[in-house]
Amino acid sequence: MKWSDEQLVKRCLEKDGLAQKQLFDYYSKRMMGVCLRYANDYEEAQDVLQMGFIKVFNKLETYNFEGVLEGWIRKIIVNTALDNIRKNKKNNENIELEKVDFQLNNNDENGFDALNAEDLLTIIQKMPAGFRTVFNLYAIEGYSHKEIAEQLNITISTSKSQYSRARVHLQNILLNEKIS
Repeated sequence: MKWSDEQLVKRCLEKDGLAQKQLFDYYSKRMMGVCLRYANDYEEAQDVLQMGFIKVFNKLETYNFEGVLEGWIRKIIVNTALDNIRKNKKNNENIELEKVDFQLNNNDENGFDALNAEDLLTIIQKMPAGFRTVFNLYAIEGYSHKEIAEQLNITISTSKSQYSRARVHLQNILLNEKIS
């Protein structure tokens, strides 16, 4: 049975198991894609997804039907992924800047346009956690550098430099994979 978002939310709030399953089934695949962009591996992404949906169901009464339900869920999932990154000290390691080639290739032929979503996800997962997090928040989620700085408790200039270095890192991965 297919319900509107409003009906689905109301039924979930009434603890209707079928509605809860439908909400999870409908949005979990999309949200898993979000989780995979922030996690180090599939198992970690599954954990983030599960924690995120627990938060979704616990906070569902606060959803006020302004905006799209998927956007509201996505924000919770992204925040859960960020909480997970903060929690895992190993993900907060400082990136050794000497290991990254800082030569920006400013031509438009950086290879990003030719990538499909699965290839991009694979490449993003190869990035160091700091690069990956800022890249996801800025390029994919659309956060400003100011918002990223506040979320991650870093400076705006650190956010900008991490994003710039993430782009270079991605370009290097693309070049290396084309050569290989």
